[in-house]
Amino acid sequence: MQVGILGLPNVGKSTLFNALTRSAVPAENYPFCTIAPNVGRVYVPDARLNHLAELIKPEKVVPAAIEFVDIAGLVKGASRGEGLGNQFLGHVRNVDAVVEVVRCFFDPNVTHVDGELGPLRDIETIETELILADLDVVGRRLAKVERQAKSGERQPQEELLALRRLEAKLAAGQRAQKEDVPTGSDLALLTAKPLLLVANVGEEGLKGDSSVAWEEVRIAAAQRGAGALWLSAKLEAELGELPPEERVLFLQELGLEEDGLTRLVKASYGLLGLVTFYTTTGGREVRAWAVPEGTPAPVAAGKIHSDMERGFIRAEVVSYQELVQAGSFAAAREQGRLRLEGRDYLVQDGDVIHFRFNV
Repeated sequence: MQVGILGLPNVGKSTLFNALTRSAVPAENYPFCTIAPNVGRVYVPDARLNHLAELIKPEKVVPAAIEFVDIAGLVKGASRGEGLGNQFLGHVRNVDAVVEVVRCFFDPNVTHVDGELGPLRDIETIETELILADLDVVGRRLAKVERQAKSGERQPQEELLALRRLEAKLAAGQRAQKEDVPTGSDLALLTAKPLLLVANVGEEGLKGDSSVAWEEVRIAAAQRGAGALWLSAKLEAELGELPPEERVLFLQELGLEEDGLTRLVKASYGLLGLVTFYTTTGGREVRAWAVPEGTPAPVAAGKIHSDMERGFIRAEVVSYQELVQAGSFAAAREQGRLRLEGRDYLVQDGDVIHFRFNV
């Protein structure tokens, strides 16, 4: 599952990506610094996994991970190819969810593409380009389905009506929703992807609610049914250079309970609609796995290895809470807390699972 980081040029996307992945992609003060998308895997902070590790004391602990993709800055006219816009929009179309970084910091040394700070204007600029790109996709699909609908068959006629409603919605400047997309039409609409608006604040906004710019972003997110959070990409980059103990002290001095990157990763994980299940390997390893909510047990097993899905027999399941209360797998089994689940079982968040399979 991939989360795309996008926004206008010079809003701090690459700085944030660098801090997230501790990598070294370019983050210079000029538009289109990022051309090819950079991809980084980020571990998901997980207190439950840490507690399981304390309980089981394995040799190895592996958190769940999600991928972040740093997509080049979009500009007004991107849907018409401005600033290599068509290429960059194609990168957005390939991700599962979108984190849009909105500039909310003042810095005369970092050029703003529109000359002055304007969070709501910037959000609307990106949104307009995504809507126009989606209109183009829907228009091309409509032309094809209109020809198919002349056959009189029910399916293309139903899709035609749905596409026309969708086209009208986009033409009115509204974002698409998942339910707007006709069943079976893999349009990969940009505006139908889950969205998180991230206000990149300066020092004046580190208390979050004290920033007028952040308030603009928060309201815009609520109007769009999107998530929202604030952070300072510059501060996160500085925190990344500190040893863990100094990082904690620095955050305490700022009056912050946790860093912005932790909040961002958690919010992105939720944005993707993922749940976490855990496996243990004879006490040698405790690992967290991320799967979409509603994933059947055999499919979850297949995430570990395709043979486990193909030869799935059953899943031995105990919830994280019940395992912790019991103190061990043996105790959980003795207390009747270990359940046997079949192929139809849908994995729940916090399940600790041992898969039985035979190939």
